[in-house]
Amino acid sequence: QVQLVESGGGSVEAGGSLRLSCSASGYTAGRYCMRWFRQATGKEREGVATIRGAGVRSYADSVKGRFTISEDYFKNSFYLQMNALKTEDTATYYCASVRVYGTLCPSPLNAYSWGQGTQVTVSS
Repeated sequence: QVQLVESGGGSVEAGGSLRLSCSASGYTAGRYCMRWFRQATGKEREGVATIRGAGVRSYADSVKGRFTISEDYFKNSFYLQMNALKTEDTATYYCASVRVYGTLCPSPLNAYSWGQGTQVTVSS
């Protein structure tokens, strides 16, 4: 079973940067979807960034050009570099992963293994 541990959250002023890390254990041979989600107070969890298939990356419109998802295959880790942070990026950020047998990531959230969440607070 995949277990995920996040690190790197914190508080930053608007315009600043943070890098979130997600360390995975329990990976077996095969492809995995690696995703970052966030959940702000009183809002639903939303997808922020995804690596799927053969390294295809996608982003929510709200973070395009500011956030970058990456992976380190040998460290079983993936990351979220967040630049030009805005106050509306304040949320708890979660990494999530699931083994896949094609090129698409499943939609249901309960298909994924999840990290514990890390708080990102952006102040004006």
